[in-house]
Amino acid sequence: MDRRIPPAQPPPEELPSVLLWRWRRNPLRRRSDLVQGWIALGLILGVLITTPAVMFLVGDSAYRVFRHTARQEASTRHETLAVLVHDAPRHPEPGSSEAKKTLYPVTVRFTDPNGRNRTATTDVEPGLTAGNTVRVWVSDQGKITDQPLSAEQVRSRTMGCALLAAMAVPLVGLGLYGCAGRRMERRNLAEWEASWARVAPGWTTCT
Repeated sequence: MDRRIPPAQPPPEELPSVLLWRWRRNPLRRRSDLVQGWIALGLILGVLITTPAVMFLVGDSAYRVFRHTARQEASTRHETLAVLVHDAPRHPEPGSSEAKKTLYPVTVRFTDPNGRNRTATTDVEPGLTAGNTVRVWVSDQGKITDQPLSAEQVRSRTMGCALLAAMAVPLVGLGLYGCAGRRMERRNLAEWEASWARVAPGWTTCT
């Protein structure tokens, strides 16, 4: 059995040193590397500081818009009863979970807020027969429309807008860092080309 002790291995480089190599002094580090490192640090801090503020501003603006929309819809939409003109189709699987979620378009008759009798099409549960009544929302123009936004819908849509804004800020930061990196790369390539143009004659001249 080979009992020889294996030669000592150099300790692995620590992760912080790898991540912070742009700030470490070494012969291969270029000035552009240090500049790019500071740009990355500045963007990270900017994203961390900006994200909460953007979330608040976007969320507050979205809440005001959705709340105004909800109030406007509540004042211009009215709930009324509508009578089915003909039978609604029956679901092929009555009593199933799918049947409870399925709605069929059926012609109904109702009276609009101006007292006029109207007919329109709305979605109803399967199996309803002609003469049954359903509740519908009608606009001031006498058209069937959706229910006004509820308080829960206003909150959920506001949160959705705030979350989208929070995700957009890091993406903008990544985009800015990518643009800065490409500019640095083009500058480095130009410097390398100029340096090579100076030293190339000494390497290529025949003696």
